[in-house]
Amino acid sequence: MYIEDLDVSVGNGSIDTVVLALTDMQGRLQGKRLHGRYFMDEVVAGGSEGCNYLLAVDVDMNTVDGYEMSSWARGYGDFVMKPDFATLRKVPWQPGTALVLADLETTDGLPVYASPRQILKRQLARLAEHGLTAYAGTELEFVLYRDSYEKAFEKNYRGLVPANQYNVDYSLLGTARVEPLLRRIRNDMFGAGLVPESAKGECNFGQHEIAFRYADALTCADHHVIYKNGAKEIAAQEGMSLTFMAKPNEREGNSCHIHFSLRGRDGKSAMLGDGPGHLSECGERVVAGLLATMREFSLMFAPNINSYKRYQEGSFAPTALRWGVDNRTCALRMAGHGQGMRVENRVPGGDVNPYLAIAALVAGALHGIENGLELEPEFIGNAYQDQSASRVPETLREAQHAWLDSDIAKKAFGDDVVGHYANMAQVELSAFDAAVTDWELRRGFERM
Repeated sequence: MYIEDLDVSVGNGSIDTVVLALTDMQGRLQGKRLHGRYFMDEVVAGGSEGCNYLLAVDVDMNTVDGYEMSSWARGYGDFVMKPDFATLRKVPWQPGTALVLADLETTDGLPVYASPRQILKRQLARLAEHGLTAYAGTELEFVLYRDSYEKAFEKNYRGLVPANQYNVDYSLLGTARVEPLLRRIRNDMFGAGLVPESAKGECNFGQHEIAFRYADALTCADHHVIYKNGAKEIAAQEGMSLTFMAKPNEREGNSCHIHFSLRGRDGKSAMLGDGPGHLSECGERVVAGLLATMREFSLMFAPNINSYKRYQEGSFAPTALRWGVDNRTCALRMAGHGQGMRVENRVPGGDVNPYLAIAALVAGALHGIENGLELEPEFIGNAYQDQSASRVPETLREAQHAWLDSDIAKKAFGDDVVGHYANMAQVELSAFDAAVTDWELRRGFERM
């Protein structure tokens, strides 16, 4: 949607509300709903202010210590949300509504270094210096429940009724039971400018995946957060709930496999060639760089305590940092063919922040390219049984230490970004360490 179209729509009353949204550290959309006329008259030219604590709170929106850019000592000032009109679109699932994503600036006009969207844009600018463009596609899984979000809250998220009572992986019969909702999500996302490809069932009870067409890396991340927020809103309107959390129960977790490739100035794949796995020299260095940085950057792929509970042997969530051709036991899987060949990172879960994860993929690829890294041999067989491989961290604390100790991360992202997101992990760790869990109560209330 062009800004001129919005002006006409506001003028004739078909759009009366404009959502101005930023993506926070947790990958959620935050922002304001603005009256259409006010948006056109005031916000288009100058943006709109918001409290900078939006990049310095925990998942419950509590103010927490440890952030350099925003604190009580600094007075919790404002930053400016500057609309990126390339992201302007109608929102079919909300009447009379348009949405535009924002980049963040300080009140002095400087980019906000901790903003996930700006972090990705900085890595893409580095990549462009090499004449390369990143493309990506994210495959988000979710578990759908018959309970509304309000009912789920009242039940303390226990005893929820999944939309399917058995494994409906690829089942047309099983997925037909919730096709009205899946169809609405697909069609509403198409109306918002996304390109849905397919919907399919997954293994967990009530688990589904809607896949969207790949795009340039920034557009892919933008579409990811719009879809994720919109799918929840649509489910709520239908009296249901869905979750993208990495491991909502003891069965299969929600993954977010990220497909990633690079193109050269000619618009063709820079990774396709005659080497192992049909990789070019550039492609080999890219995959080598991803492997070399995967462990140190795991905080960008798995940002929460719950994230690390996905990584179980035989679960289709990887444990070994290996690469293979069409091998789903490896962390990195070469998929596709010809110009559609890409590397699939199988580490992220549904709770991932797409801007940070794709930024980490770009930074890893650049590490391989700039240092001429050699690619290890393709892994063939069951990578879960490979005891010699480097492993995905087992806990958020282990990932935080790897991130803080990483000279590669500091060089690629800067000390300020490394410190900011290490503190995000520390906030979650401290909150979890202080919590008394259901598991502890069941085991200890009577029997200890």
